[in-house]
Amino acid sequence: MKRQIAILFLLLSLALPHFAQQADKIDEYVDSEMQKQHIPGLALLVIKDGQIVKAKGYGYANVELKVPVTAETIFQSGSMGKQFTASAVMLLVQEGKLQLNDKVSKYLDGTPESWKDITIRHLLTHTSGIKNYSQKDLNFRLDYTEDELLKKAETFPLDFPPGTRWRYSNTGYQVLGILIGKISGSFYGDFLRERIFKPLAMNSTRIISEADIVPNRAAGYDLIKGELKNQQYVSPSLNTTADGSLYFNILDLARWDAALYTEKVLSRASLDQMWTVAALNDGTPNPGKYGFGWAITAAQGHKIIEHGGAWQGFRSNISRYVDDRMTIVVLANLSRANPESISHHVAGLYVPAVMPQAEAAR
Repeated sequence: MKRQIAILFLLLSLALPHFAQQADKIDEYVDSEMQKQHIPGLALLVIKDGQIVKAKGYGYANVELKVPVTAETIFQSGSMGKQFTASAVMLLVQEGKLQLNDKVSKYLDGTPESWKDITIRHLLTHTSGIKNYSQKDLNFRLDYTEDELLKKAETFPLDFPPGTRWRYSNTGYQVLGILIGKISGSFYGDFLRERIFKPLAMNSTRIISEADIVPNRAAGYDLIKGELKNQQYVSPSLNTTADGSLYFNILDLARWDAALYTEKVLSRASLDQMWTVAALNDGTPNPGKYGFGWAITAAQGHKIIEHGGAWQGFRSNISRYVDDRMTIVVLANLSRANPESISHHVAGLYVPAVMPQAEAAR
């Protein structure tokens, strides 16, 4: 046994330096992709076998002030924040405070008749039928209370009967945040801070507040007719909802990734449920390949657990190649950036077997 362990450590000592050398060749690709996509600033995290191989910033966090991106730069999460909302729900499940098949109406008074069959599982998996809100439904410049947001959601006709189809719904995750607050007795952001962020020393991760002084905060940008513009204003209350309203940096996400290989926050049984493609009522896997706050995909047979995000001039992506024990995170401060494609290509440069086929054929 001791001999086997010694051989394992020898192989790791040989493999990781090679991996680190390969990481140095990534810069040219990232720089070229940033120019092609007109991305002002980007942070890249690469983890292999539990080790940070690369944690680097490129370009500018703030174009006007010429502030460079570093590993400490704070970006907005967009929908990458959904994995934390789903984790909060699973913590409540572990504590016996709710069950996944509980009806939403058990915890929310006065829900419409159309919601009578909607469960917490449906909300987590985007199979509830509750429509995804748009700027036609909500005025992004107005503040709303949680009760007002809930009442607004309840007026939407369902897109389909619960559990029969899959359609991405930010509204559903807003409702989950309200549920977390009602069941735990704490605002969902405070629940995340106390139960996930603090225990994992994710000291820069928090709910968005543009009023607060936030060290290392990046500015978000839009690209309009080829010209960079500052992100549009969004009201403070709409920047605190559970569909994706977090600040974080790649160093905190490295801590999060490490925790997902353990049971520091969630049990293995909870994680397995989150990372399983949810079935529709007829037993078939949902076409979004969605679990709880994560999508479960593959590259040439290599399993990927991942999620992206887009909000207020920012785009984000985390791709966890679990068969290869490799994680790639890309955070960018441009609304039109494509961090998912960058993540997948970077992964392929490190592990050629997972290179997207269209790019491998070039």
